[in-house]
Amino acid sequence: MGGGVRAAVRRSRLDTTWEMRSSRPVSRLDFIEAELVSLEARSRRRRVRTVTARRGAEVVVDGRSLLNFASNDYLGLAVDPRLAAAAAAAEAEHGVGAGASRLISGHSAVTARLEEALGAWTRRASCRLFNSGYAANTGLMPVLAGPGDVVFSDERNHASLIDGCRLSRAAVEVYRHNDVDDLRRRLQDRAGRRRFVVTESLFSMDGDQAPLEEVIAVAHDADAAVIVDDAHALGVLGAAGEGLAPATAADVIVGTLGKSVGSSGAFVAGPAGLADLLWNRARPLVFSTGPTVGSQAAALAGVEIARSEEGAAMRAHLEDLRRELAAGLTIPDGRGAIIPIVLGDDRDAVAASAALEASGFWVPAIRPPTVAEGTARLRVTLSATHTVVQVRAVAAAIRPFVRR
Repeated sequence: MGGGVRAAVRRSRLDTTWEMRSSRPVSRLDFIEAELVSLEARSRRRRVRTVTARRGAEVVVDGRSLLNFASNDYLGLAVDPRLAAAAAAAEAEHGVGAGASRLISGHSAVTARLEEALGAWTRRASCRLFNSGYAANTGLMPVLAGPGDVVFSDERNHASLIDGCRLSRAAVEVYRHNDVDDLRRRLQDRAGRRRFVVTESLFSMDGDQAPLEEVIAVAHDADAAVIVDDAHALGVLGAAGEGLAPATAADVIVGTLGKSVGSSGAFVAGPAGLADLLWNRARPLVFSTGPTVGSQAAALAGVEIARSEEGAAMRAHLEDLRRELAAGLTIPDGRGAIIPIVLGDDRDAVAASAALEASGFWVPAIRPPTVAEGTARLRVTLSATHTVVQVRAVAAAIRPFVRR
């Protein structure tokens, strides 16, 4: 057999082998479909909806206009034209993208002003901006804690705090939710090189408030530093909308700019030196391209509004709306714009959410693992853009789904 013939035979065999391989069903990732089927069967498959328009408290989803009770835009600033104008003006002057990590390409004067404003608002000596709340918490914890240290974490802390604690490689002690006595016992029983207590101030799924003063007193008595995620209180609570943590002796405060402030991003505020240490060791900060100039300019405009008399009027309106909701529906005691309506079963929560949507209300069903097993719920969030009439209407629509 000549060389040309042998080469042709080899090519034929290779082609045949490739055809056989390519015709086989892919098996290495077949488990994905099975996982999705399992989630669907348990009413836990999540799907993202496409919003085509936002007009104050109303959104257009799949061609239908719905009253939006699914947003963390507590002051309604995400749809405020002043923030859009600030973003557009900043991008016209500075461009859009940051171009690289801020340590490589620097950051704009807008960034510097925003960090200064956030430090002043939270009454802390230094502040550093992050791309998201998740990046802030997963970046902060490994900077402060490490092997040989102990972190005491509230059992209902946000996933970003939980993951930040894990990434730190410190030992983690989970204390019962808002249970200061349990925290005290664990602090007495567990020693470490350095120790930290981590809690949210206003919990994102339960809407309840941590006993911050007590937590801080117990922690400091045991020589443990306190880190407070103030994301859901910022803009909503506090004399000037600064949240719950600034008025306390919390050692470090984390806040986000994508909720009450109406833009995107997050920050860590604390003692002098912390911001510089984050520059050097916070991996999500060091190794991420900086946030867009427009989002920072919008955040700066949002902070200014939230701190103003106008912001105070928005907060007063939120309090009125919460009272209206409580008048028409049994809700947990508390403050802030988050109101959970616990239904228990996943299917009940999903069905209630679908029925409410059919009636013109967007109220999401929250299921495990976001919340504990058996506590699936409707999560109602109020906004300063809502009217009393709209809140009364959603209360009346939810009432039939609440177990007596």
